[in-house]
Amino acid sequence: MKTKVILVSLIVLVTLLAGCSQAPATTEKETSTETKTDVVTTASLVDNQTAFQNAISAEGTWIIATTKDLTFDQGLVLDGTFLNGKQDANGADVTQRKIAAYTQDDNRNVTARFVITAPTLTINSPKASFEHGTFVGDIYVNVIDFQLKDAKVEGNIYFNSAETQASFKMDATSSVSGVQELNPNPTV
Repeated sequence: MKTKVILVSLIVLVTLLAGCSQAPATTEKETSTETKTDVVTTASLVDNQTAFQNAISAEGTWIIATTKDLTFDQGLVLDGTFLNGKQDANGADVTQRKIAAYTQDDNRNVTARFVITAPTLTINSPKASFEHGTFVGDIYVNVIDFQLKDAKVEGNIYFNSAETQASFKMDATSSVSGVQELNPNPTV
């Protein structure tokens, strides 16, 4: 029990320190003539289905960090364009979205990994990643630069175009048990 209390305390502390040490991230919505910033966001720690679904929505947060295994009966959709509060070498805001299926200590060492289970996960957020955990189900990628970082997919990954497939990256510690191919049924 002491270990659990310490772990939760560390997670909250790291989250608060990270949130205080960086500029807040923002979410953007595209309009026909301009980009409009709607919401200032920070990381979201989630431990239930409703909180996770809210966090992955277009009104959610740029980092969705689960603190336990989650199971869903329906498909999930990662929506919205988010900025991570950082700038690139040219001073432009950096777009990023992360599903963090893990916890970490103060030195950023992974301390626990979690499993997210759903029939599907559709990736509509640009520059999205799934990190340090397992997704059980099929992933449908509709944007460029989707990444797996030290993650497992127990299912297939389907891409909506050759461009999204070519831009997909996964590191040497990631794995996909099924196929990685163009979506044979583009209506899904």
